[in-house]
Amino acid sequence: MILLSTIISRFKDRYLATYQHTILPSHLRALDALAHCRDQHGPHMLAQCPEKQCGHVLYIPHSCGHRFCPHCQSHESQQWIDNQRAKLLPAPYYLVTVTLPRQLRDLAYKNQRRVYACMFQAVKELLKTFTRNDTKLGGDAGFTAILHTHARNLDYHPHIHVIVPAASINRITLLWRVKSGKYLFNHTALAQVFRAKVLHGLRQENLCPPHNNPQQWVVDCKHVGTGEKALAYLGRYLYRGVIREQDILSSTDTTVTYRYLHAKTGKYRTKTVAGEQFLALLMRHVLPKGFRRTRDYGFLHPCKKKLIRFLQLVLRVPGYKLVPNSNKRPPISCPRCGAPMKIIMTMLPQPPPENTLCLA
Repeated sequence: MILLSTIISRFKDRYLATYQHTILPSHLRALDALAHCRDQHGPHMLAQCPEKQCGHVLYIPHSCGHRFCPHCQSHESQQWIDNQRAKLLPAPYYLVTVTLPRQLRDLAYKNQRRVYACMFQAVKELLKTFTRNDTKLGGDAGFTAILHTHARNLDYHPHIHVIVPAASINRITLLWRVKSGKYLFNHTALAQVFRAKVLHGLRQENLCPPHNNPQQWVVDCKHVGTGEKALAYLGRYLYRGVIREQDILSSTDTTVTYRYLHAKTGKYRTKTVAGEQFLALLMRHVLPKGFRRTRDYGFLHPCKKKLIRFLQLVLRVPGYKLVPNSNKRPPISCPRCGAPMKIIMTMLPQPPPENTLCLA
């Protein structure tokens, strides 16, 4: 398996020279973090076995903790999935996907924070309005939206996945209503309203949409059962970056070959690009600093935990049973006696090589 840090160290200088006019500070921070993640020459933390007979001391390289790193954030990903499962309610769930058309992607990349915010705001107003006006729902909606900026072949393709239960609640009477069937809302009507709201938001931000803006946008809406599998699928892609290191097949002095799963055929395809172009494909999906890619709205908002527990109690739903201690990080086992070790100090300089353990 070819490590991403190896690719970065090999092609970083060429990338900086070739794309110097388009590189953002967030790209440089991501490159530096990924290149030194769990590096033997970087900072370490000191762990010690608490057993009296053992007392073994271990120096462990620090992980970078960057949300774009394929090594890190697996614990945060599982934690997010568990938290979302704990809020599941007895209703059919749907996956709504809204996509920004190709003609607006250049504008989106040059104004990422503002355009992505417009997309989230449009999705929020879109689903709240459709739920409120629906004859079978007629109440307040609740849903979770997740921003993705990449296609499977790493092309720039900003879109938002929304997991929404076909249910609503009346804010005054607390009446819970559920809509059954294979269809939630008409996807053509969703696309028309989403287009209008995004364009309106862009004009409010003083961003001029291109003249070749298409009249027909793409919005997909499909039934996903109880929603648990959809949450698990999206949660796996939430914190691990846009490519797995297992999908980097080979690397030469000038090129990188990687594979991706083709959406229509369901089979893997390979693509070979220049090394600096491969880094550019990765870095263009790094989000602006502090920008949240996942957001909860309506009765699924983090501030509505009491309402969710009330609904689960009234509807006789016990909620998702978490695995005991699933919110805790796995312990570091002593290589001598197997007992869990304790972290004594962090951010230490490089230790002697014989005392170092790499947790890659």
